[in-house]
Amino acid sequence: MTKLGVLYGLGVGPGDPELITVKAFRKIQESPVIAYPKKLKGSKSYAHRIVDVYINPAEKEMLGLVFPMTKDEAILEREWTKSVELVYEQLQQGKDVAFVTEGDPLLYSTFIHMMHLMQDKHPDVDIQVVPGISSLNGAASRLGIALADGDDHVAIIPAHDDYEAMKKAIVEHDAIIFIKVAKVIDLMLSILRELNLLDKASVVTKVTSDEEVIWDVQQLDGVDLEYLTLMVVRK
Repeated sequence: MTKLGVLYGLGVGPGDPELITVKAFRKIQESPVIAYPKKLKGSKSYAHRIVDVYINPAEKEMLGLVFPMTKDEAILEREWTKSVELVYEQLQQGKDVAFVTEGDPLLYSTFIHMMHLMQDKHPDVDIQVVPGISSLNGAASRLGIALADGDDHVAIIPAHDDYEAMKKAIVEHDAIIFIKVAKVIDLMLSILRELNLLDKASVVTKVTSDEEVIWDVQQLDGVDLEYLTLMVVRK
């Protein structure tokens, strides 16, 4: 009986290919199968583009997995199960699978659901996680902002359209990193103006990558931002 391969969750950093750990690099080189989130139209995912420089597709089996952006539970269950089984097919053949994800695999990552579903459906699979540098760390570095010092309280908040909840998060913490901020940027700007903290906020898209944009917060009203945008408020 063939020994099962290992499923690796590899954090490949926030965007700059050099911000990948030595261990993640080694696992990419050693694993015969590279799994990555794939867009429906077939274009490369952000994580795939980060590690492109380290992969020779002729030497690897590239396993693109579609994770639909929907709240329809039936569609999600079907597509996630399909992705898990595609990975398991490779593991059954004794092949290690490296699942690459931007940032860290256990911080707001696609890999978290993959891991839980694999554990549920195939508990015999050995799953190992290699941590990565998150966009939070990348943003702190690029913006020159210390996220925490001494007894500071720090929060990581997925931004949403609850005005009072977002305001409370800012009021109660010394530093707040709002992820998924693009869809509610005007609301966030309104809160910052009310609190007179607009000058304490920074917004960056695709941090550390060659597509990085550090925005002038004063000019962001009505701007259509990309999904991979975050806001740091440091009081």
